[in-house]
Formats: sequence, C-alpha cells, structure tokens
Amino acid sequence: MTDYSQLEKRLNYTFKDKQLIIEALTHKSYKKPYNNERLEFLGDAVLDLIVGEYLFNKFPNSNEGVLSKIRASLVNESGFTLLAKTIDLGEYIFLSSAEENNNGRHKPSLLSNAFEAVIGAVYLEAGLEKAKEISISLLEASHPKIDLDSLSKDYKTALQELTQASHGVTPQYELLGSSGPDHKKEFEIAVTLNNEIIAKAKGKSKKEAQQKAAQIALEALKA
Repeated sequence: MTDYSQLEKRLNYTFKDKQLIIEALTHKSYKKPYNNERLEFLGDAVLDLIVGEYLFNKFPNSNEGVLSKIRASLVNESGFTLLAKTIDLGEYIFLSSAEENNNGRHKPSLLSNAFEAVIGAVYLEAGLEKAKEISISLLEASHPKIDLDSLSKDYKTALQELTQASHGVTPQYELLGSSGPDHKKEFEIAVTLNNEIIAKAKGKSKKEAQQKAAQIALEALKA
C-alpha cells in the first residue's frame, strides 16, 4: 500500500519528506538500498525517553525501581505491537512476498520494529514534542488504565507465590537458546515445574523472556 494518508491521519501527522515514512515502513526483506533498522534504533531511544518522562510526571511519589518496572512493561515488543495495531501499521509495511506469505504483517517483532521506526522518523522531521504527542496519545488510547497495580506486576514473583502455594515448589527458568545478531539478540526461555516445561517465551533480554514466560505460565495455571 503506497497511500499513507490514512496512516498519517491515525498518527495525526503528515510527513513533509515522504521518503522518511517510506524508509520507516520498509522491512529489510524488501531488498531496497534502505530499510527501517536505523530509524528503529533511533525510535527505540526516543520512546524510552518519552515513556520515562511521562511516568516520572505521572507518578511523582514512585521510586526509580517502580518506575523502571512500569517502563519495562510498556517499552517492549508486546507494548509496541499493541500501539502498532491501534493504527493498523501492518497494512502499510513493505515486505518481500516470502515474508508476506509468512504472515509478516502480523508478526509482533516486525510490527514493534516498524512502530519504533515511525516514531524515529517523526522525531527526525518534527522533533521530540511531536513524537511525544503521538506516542502518549496512542499509549493512553491502548492502555485505558495506566496505574501502578496493573503495570508494575512482576510475573515471576506472582508465579513463584502461586506455585509455592499450590505445588510447594519454585519454578525454574532455563535458557533454551538465543538467535539473531549481537546488537539484536533474542532469547528463548522455558519455565519448568517439577522438571516439566509449562511455558516458553522469547524476549530481547533474558529478563524480558523470563517475565513473558512467567506470565504465560500464570495464565495457564490459573485456567
């Protein structure tokens, strides 16, 4: 899709330099002399700052540890995938036909990266205030409740409490493997209970993968 007008409407921003939005939407599989990885790198840092400042002002009485935990629950692949979906970003990404056939438009990693790249592009062209306005409005639209209880949940602690109460044992976390280049490694972690795998998840860090796996395990055990 080459008509970005709908996407720009959803962002409430019109790009002056169309090449910038094209680059932000170009996945490396599309085989152009450019792709969105550099913009994604920039957008990642910009979003870290925007969300950090937002939480700093929103929770004036919370300490650094709590703020870091809440930011980690928002600034991650699943968080950005959610924001990407609110603007139907997948529709606009330039992909190879192989990636397209591989359900690429719905892949969390691809959506999250494209979202970061789009924010990076807005930041480059219009500055931090505009990038902030767009990011916060999408964040608030997709999270009706941004509060300490719902966001600072530590799934590993919750899972440990549950398994100790119900099974009398503590869950173990096992690294199944890692993939990707050094600057963009992805780790896969399994949660085991009595030597049996009860959940697996991937993340950009071992910590993120452990939290995701613990969340999946919690939901499975509660069900």
